[in-house]
Amino acid sequence: MSTNQYQVGIVGATGAVGQELFRLLLELNFPMAGLRLFASARSAGRVIERAGRKFTVAEARPEIFKDLDVAFFSAGGPVTRALAPAAVKAGCLVLDKSSAFRMDPAVPLVIPEINAHAIRRHQGIIASPNCSTAVTLMGLYPLHRAFGLKRYFAATYQSVSGTGAAAVRELDAQMHAWAKGEPLPRQVYPHQIAFNVIPQIDTFGANGYTGEENKMAVESRKILEMPALPVSATCVRVPVVRAHSVAVNAEFERPVDLAVARAAIAAFPGVELLDEPAQSRYPTPLAYSEQVKCGVGRLRLDTAFANGLAFWVSGDNLWKGAALNSIQIAELMHREGLLKPKAAPADG
Repeated sequence: MSTNQYQVGIVGATGAVGQELFRLLLELNFPMAGLRLFASARSAGRVIERAGRKFTVAEARPEIFKDLDVAFFSAGGPVTRALAPAAVKAGCLVLDKSSAFRMDPAVPLVIPEINAHAIRRHQGIIASPNCSTAVTLMGLYPLHRAFGLKRYFAATYQSVSGTGAAAVRELDAQMHAWAKGEPLPRQVYPHQIAFNVIPQIDTFGANGYTGEENKMAVESRKILEMPALPVSATCVRVPVVRAHSVAVNAEFERPVDLAVARAAIAAFPGVELLDEPAQSRYPTPLAYSEQVKCGVGRLRLDTAFANGLAFWVSGDNLWKGAALNSIQIAELMHREGLLKPKAAPADG
């Protein structure tokens, strides 16, 4: 394993995913010679304290990358498109959470447990998939290896933290207002989210599917290297603070054996089998918040498909669906000796 240490930056450090990146990079002891935080001009100068250390946020500008070895981007597509080329030119690896480059043929779209080989094709940028895609495929991929995926349908139950900190505050404010008998404030979502579900995430396209639903289809095809894979998704926002859940119905090329399916899930890194429904043991978003692994349960033979299986998966959208996945990519590149520091380690 490489013994290198790296100069690391987080672009979008004050956002929900950026804060999880900050936390996890320190807690997981990623080999850093230094860590710098970047955000918009309005956040510049803000001081954030963690693990007994104080970090000052600087403005994210094109020139910041000359002294960085790797930059974790969590600031959204427009910022990534504006700054990533400067990072690549400066020799800084970009690990991006936005959708800016996910479908670019030159940019690997990676879940390390599934397509780690793709990192070797990078040209300076590696993308992480959408949070709902990541959680879904963590449950689906071991079954694909066992039986050969033919197509899948998904209904998601997505937490408000997937929208951002403002959405979390809105749900909290609506719950407090309801308890006091006051009008419920609403700014983030087109409908009240407290005590409700909203079958719209992102805007609707010409085909009637939302952007989130289309992402699940095209990203699954790219990650699984199955360009013709049929996928149909309905993505729903639910009044849960953290962690997404997905109900999946999948059809396979080969007959499905439940014992083999459970064994495949149990043996796959990054997931755990929790499938004792008679004892009310199955994954829930509360149980899988701030967890490294995703939980898979409710495995049963599908009653509509031949060679079909239905299952339920829950996973932390801010961790495996975002920050953790990017860090796992960096850790993989470190282990494989694919991440090179520009200079000797320095104090940071």
